[in-house]
Amino acid sequence: MNSILGIGKYLYAVPFAIFGFFHMTNAATFNEMIGPPGGVAMIYITGICLLAASVSMLIGKFDKLAAVLLALMLILFALIIHLPNAMNGDAGQLLKDIALAGGALMYASGFARDNSVIG
Repeated sequence: MNSILGIGKYLYAVPFAIFGFFHMTNAATFNEMIGPPGGVAMIYITGICLLAASVSMLIGKFDKLAAVLLALMLILFALIIHLPNAMNGDAGQLLKDIALAGGALMYASGFARDNSVIG
């Protein structure tokens, strides 16, 4: 059973690497969809952050810090980008980011191996 539960780390971290890759390769498209705030530069920064969080969780180095920062980023996305759409009746992306942030916080509290930065 533990071997099945161990797959969860990969099922959570790998999609963030893919999202980060998509941000890096399709920044102009993301900018058209989202627009401000930040523009294309912020989309690249977001892609780098997603890739870094994914790698950190996969290798277990600074993974607790990465998971907490990922949760913070996802909550900011939910409030800044998706809340206006939710006010117009489309709450799907808002709820997705809140759920992913909750998963990142659960990872940080229960599964992270590196407690060197955040005890």
